[in-house]
Amino acid sequence: MNLIRTAVVCALASVAAVSFAGDRLDAIQKSGVIRVGTPADYRPFSMDEAGKIQGHDAELIEAMAAAAGWKVEYVKTPWKEIEAGVKGNRFDIAVGGITQTLARTTWGQFLPGYAPFGKVALVRKSELAKYKSVDDLNQPSVRVIKNPGGTNEQFVLKNLTKAQVSTHEKNYEIPGLIAEGKGDVMITETAEAKLYAKKDSRLAAAFIDHPLTPVNEMGFLMPTDDADFTRTMGYLWHLMEIRGELSRIEAKWFE
Repeated sequence: MNLIRTAVVCALASVAAVSFAGDRLDAIQKSGVIRVGTPADYRPFSMDEAGKIQGHDAELIEAMAAAAGWKVEYVKTPWKEIEAGVKGNRFDIAVGGITQTLARTTWGQFLPGYAPFGKVALVRKSELAKYKSVDDLNQPSVRVIKNPGGTNEQFVLKNLTKAQVSTHEKNYEIPGLIAEGKGDVMITETAEAKLYAKKDSRLAAAFIDHPLTPVNEMGFLMPTDDADFTRTMGYLWHLMEIRGELSRIEAKWFE
């Protein structure tokens, strides 16, 4: 009897999963709203600027939504909760400078990549000359500040084991801490390092011409539960490409 009951429960769970699988696009079409998860702390991709989400990723997802006749509802989500948000249906797509990784493809799927980058180090300009290699960063005297939950943290924990490593929850505040001398190094990606070095004359991007990691790309990250939704988002991305929106928005935020 217990085996029969277990089988029935499993069957019902499977039916529920299948019935949900095609519902995402239907729900978006019905409500006219696409829920967009983002940490909103990573310039120039997605940043909460006085209550308004701005940046490359924000402008692009809003343009895609407008082409479909949808409104965007942002769901601010810390980096360390992006995976749970995708799996738990807290939002329909995640944006904000999300690195495409093999691990993330095991539970999500990406739209085409953009913004090729490598890991670099944001440091004070006065100390730029001292950082020529990972070994120079990985010293007991070097204070590294990391943001939790992303691939930058993974790089730090793997490669900078001898350095003084601390964690700061608000990614966008770390460049200021480095500039003020409260830390020495922030590991980040090419675009963010260039942006903050341009915004603050006290900062510089180390390894910008020869990044610390092989080239990779960012991507908009989606659940895998609705093939119709995936195809629709791929079509909207293609529309942005042929209409020149991809290149226009990229030039605005990355150049």
